[in-house]
Amino acid sequence: MRTLDPTFRYEWAPSTDDLAAAAGLDPVEIVRFDANVPASPPAAARPATVAGALACVNEYAHGGYPELTRAIADTAGVSVENVVLGAGADDLILLCARALAGPGDVVAVADAPTYPLYRLAAALAGAEVGEEGAALTFCCRPNNPTGALAPLPVARPLVVDEAYHEYAGVTATHLLDRGVVVLRTFSKAYGLAGARVGYALAERDVAEELRARQAPLAVSTLSAALALAALADPPDVGPQVEERERLAVELRSLGLEPLPSRANFVFVPLEDPAGLAASLLRAGLVVRVLEGGVRISVRDRADDDLLLGALARALDRPRAEAQPGRRARVVRATAETRLRVRLGLDGAGLVRVATGAGVYDHLWEQLAFHAGLDLVLDGVGDLETGAHHTVEDTGLALGAALDRALGDRRGIARYGDAVVPMDDAVARAAVDLGGRGWANVVIEPAPELAVHALRSLASAARMAVHVEAHGDDAHHTAEAAFKAVGRSLRAAKLAESSVLPSTKGML
Repeated sequence: MRTLDPTFRYEWAPSTDDLAAAAGLDPVEIVRFDANVPASPPAAARPATVAGALACVNEYAHGGYPELTRAIADTAGVSVENVVLGAGADDLILLCARALAGPGDVVAVADAPTYPLYRLAAALAGAEVGEEGAALTFCCRPNNPTGALAPLPVARPLVVDEAYHEYAGVTATHLLDRGVVVLRTFSKAYGLAGARVGYALAERDVAEELRARQAPLAVSTLSAALALAALADPPDVGPQVEERERLAVELRSLGLEPLPSRANFVFVPLEDPAGLAASLLRAGLVVRVLEGGVRISVRDRADDDLLLGALARALDRPRAEAQPGRRARVVRATAETRLRVRLGLDGAGLVRVATGAGVYDHLWEQLAFHAGLDLVLDGVGDLETGAHHTVEDTGLALGAALDRALGDRRGIARYGDAVVPMDDAVARAAVDLGGRGWANVVIEPAPELAVHALRSLASAARMAVHVEAHGDDAHHTAEAAFKAVGRSLRAAKLAESSVLPSTKGML
């Protein structure tokens, strides 16, 4: 058996569990900026999306996935004959190398440094990596890891890896009939990295040759269902592009010099990238270490600010953002909902709740703001069956985050109370963070799930909540009640000593 040159090997980053163990943290506290994926899955990535595929998972997808292929063709503006499905772009890179090059051939890799799998693909095909007389050229556009958008090489045949094309707004699909193969993935902008779905776009004869050399049904039925649902609701990368530019500005304010990027990451040149990465890992933040710098994936403002704060401390360059206090991250995923919570107890009322549950998102925002929390809570639920599961699980997820952020509860005030009037309504609330869940909630009149929401919160947060609200308008009474619980929590969570707030010596 031929031994593969070690320099051609592709090495996966360590698992989240291994990174957490190295940092002495819980895996949920690890935030990964090393994979160039969005901060959260797409809304369509729900159990209901794959329910039909699960119902017949015992069967093969005879005939392939014509519906998905048609949807891809329509999205890309090509014919179905031009589309080749694969298990992520990586699978298609390997496929292109073995279909278009072989032993004795030379494969060129443009714009080095770049994605290392091109070199590995050439080696596995038995080809040499070089420049002169290349039988095939690979090009990553925009480039990984720099984010640069270089001109297309003139060499043909040319495989253009467009993993990040959504962020750059450019494509080479108009060159399919001129010796160009375009590769795309659902892993980046679409947020389906774990599903492993990609596709190649090629001239008809080339596409046929690629299909002839790949394993049958390289994509699973479950992954195909996820990809099809994602295409029905394409991602809006505008906010992430804006966040990329904001992140670059903030990095420059710390004295760093990120390279201009047209992708969903920035590359920061450094003299000691490994040293900085090790410092960040101690804070639970993972960046990709490369020769001459680190690559930082753009997530969202809350996560990126967490990274910026850690960078400021590691570089000893003070930043206006608050130092980290009592914080927690929680992910709650069930067959009905998927919710993600990022919570800071010692916050400034920077709050965003987005679950799609309408008035209840508003009520949670009011509670968090008046509690003085920093909160990002987002996710999806089976709202087609009603809001019950989403509202209940939101309360449970937020409560779990509160419980985690409070830690052993040493030094907190423990008790808090408040009275909140709101037009026709008035609410009185008292909270005990003593470690026992209890809820005595009276809201008259009330939206259907308001009482249940607060009970779910109290149970998961291990706190006693007593609240009574009366008025003429159900929205006003509920809002007054949630605000009153928030104001009570603001007082109860205050750190005022180093003593456990119980004569029992335990909570």
